[in-house]
Amino acid sequence: MKTSVFLGTMAAAALLAGAASAQSTLEAVKARGELICGSNTGLTGFGAPDANGEWQGFDVSLCRAIAAAVLGDPTKVKFVPTTGETRFTSLSSGEVDVLVRNSTWTFSRDTELAFDFVAVNYYDGQGFMVKKELGVSSAKELDGATVCIQTGTTTELNLADFFKQNNMSYTPVNVADDSEAAAQYLAGACDTYTTDASGLAASRATMADADNHVILPEIISKEPLGPVVRHGDNNWGDIVRWTFYSLVIAEEKGITQANIGEIIAAAEADPNYDPEVKRLLGVGDEDMGKLMGLDAEWAMRAISASGNYGEIFEANIGASTPIKLARGLNALWTQGGLQYAPPVR
Repeated sequence: MKTSVFLGTMAAAALLAGAASAQSTLEAVKARGELICGSNTGLTGFGAPDANGEWQGFDVSLCRAIAAAVLGDPTKVKFVPTTGETRFTSLSSGEVDVLVRNSTWTFSRDTELAFDFVAVNYYDGQGFMVKKELGVSSAKELDGATVCIQTGTTTELNLADFFKQNNMSYTPVNVADDSEAAAQYLAGACDTYTTDASGLAASRATMADADNHVILPEIISKEPLGPVVRHGDNNWGDIVRWTFYSLVIAEEKGITQANIGEIIAAAEADPNYDPEVKRLLGVGDEDMGKLMGLDAEWAMRAISASGNYGEIFEANIGASTPIKLARGLNALWTQGGLQYAPPVR
């Protein structure tokens, strides 16, 4: 999801963030003993409470990995639900330490809003969902349609551009979040619902008649989604960035939640073991964690929390889940995808 720039609100929030900047985010998290992670209000597979009230999902797992790396415990996370309109204010004001929910990396957010998107954990694009009974097989057949769309998002801009470029008209039905959009769409208030394709798949998975809904083939935008931190605290940005990359490298190297103990033992026993694995897992003399203010076992804990990137993907949104997302662009670079981590050295 992709919120537009609200400069007045953000300027006020930036003042509050500036007052808190005397203490680094790492220091604040350690002193508090808890990571505060800005999340979605509830997007199945990505970030939502389960039947027991425990937060679960693809983005949630990254928050837990960060908590494990920094605090030694993946459960020491407080999840703060944020909407498309409140998420960036929550981050800028210091209400949350990091934003990990479907937020698109754009030029203005990176510069004008003074945020750092430290990595892309999901490559996505905006799409459309319709009911089969509408008889539509392409978004270019939606001339004159009513469209459920979240307010305050650049989804609105993408939608306007697409319809203008194709000489079509539409009537927007404004909604506040994903759950309202799905409810309005199911109630017949709109002909189509548009958002990130992953969000459409997540919403469809919760529908009782999921097979009666079609995600159209057109992807009308680039939506690189990833964790976001505030400008100016580079060390905290490094921690969030490299926690994510540690999960990607773990998949590249075949390190899983189940075998990580065996791999550490093998690395300790073999002086010729893969040097990058040793550096990543804190085996040997090279302590990479100290460069970020962490200990040598930060990555080991991050990987142990929920597994490597591939494990997290498959467990929450992969082909065997109700969401049934293919890896696609989110496969490793060695498998035709875009997920590529810089080396640990």
